[in-house]
Amino acid sequence: MKIAFVGKGGSGKTTLSSLFIRHLAISGAPVVAVDADINQHLGAALGLDDREAAELPAMGDRLPLIKNHLRGSNPRIASAETMIKTTPPGEGSRLLQVCEPNAVYDACARPVELDGGAIRLMVTGPFTDADLGVACYHSKTGAVELFLNHLVDGRDEYVVVDMTAGSDSFASGMFTRFDMTFLVAEPTRRGVSVYRQYKEYASDYGVALKVVGNKVHGQDDLDFLRAEVGDDLLVTLGHSNWVRALEKGRPPRFEQLEEPNRRSLHALQEAADATYELRDWERYTRQMVHFHLKNASSWGNERTGVDLAAQVDPDFVLREGVTASV
Repeated sequence: MKIAFVGKGGSGKTTLSSLFIRHLAISGAPVVAVDADINQHLGAALGLDDREAAELPAMGDRLPLIKNHLRGSNPRIASAETMIKTTPPGEGSRLLQVCEPNAVYDACARPVELDGGAIRLMVTGPFTDADLGVACYHSKTGAVELFLNHLVDGRDEYVVVDMTAGSDSFASGMFTRFDMTFLVAEPTRRGVSVYRQYKEYASDYGVALKVVGNKVHGQDDLDFLRAEVGDDLLVTLGHSNWVRALEKGRPPRFEQLEEPNRRSLHALQEAADATYELRDWERYTRQMVHFHLKNASSWGNERTGVDLAAQVDPDFVLREGVTASV
């Protein structure tokens, strides 16, 4: 299952992502966690110290390796240089799975132990001084989009992505790559403004969206969120001494997380798992192609000097059971 956490900056999106990842990890589920946020705080939220977080390999810095691996023997892709962030897989492409060893994980993923469980953690890499004025951060998140476009994940396997804040999530087609999107919203006007944007943008693409109310401190806060987001409100979380200890660098055992918050995490997993039966791989592939053609005509063809529409394999549908090139 592919799951995104989105929300405005400061909403608690990364904290909620990390809590959900821990919840999955201690259950023994296979998890790949991806930090696609410009601020790169997921590693710290998962308990890494500053040195460990800084040493995580950036996917954006390894984009040529990722492209070369994924294109495999696909005859429609002449070289890694002609791949862009939206290039879809086709016959001969190397596909990825959650649990397998592969060159992308070797280069970009690092194991993180969490209360007896373990996950793979990948990060896009931070926005650096070298990027200012000459590049867009979305070129870094393009590595994540390629990863998701070539991923074949199954039931009870989880890829959890902490997305970039606010409406920047719509700078590419990556917002359509998820079985479930959890939008973290505070009970304020600004807190629900991103929800309205997301709801409007995502409505034409069949994006499954649920709201997680965060920093909810009473009935008035709960009533506000219910009035603003209606049935999209799935769960709420309030003050957590466990989270406060985590933020001080002294997280207790995860089993000590407050019971109401633990129930909320279970509800998130149940909501995500329920989308498995609704998967439509043909629509998923069509959307992938749609955004690729859109990017090709707007900038990709000029950037690469080739007709990127020719990369589309009209007979290929990404789905479980499709085998990867070796």
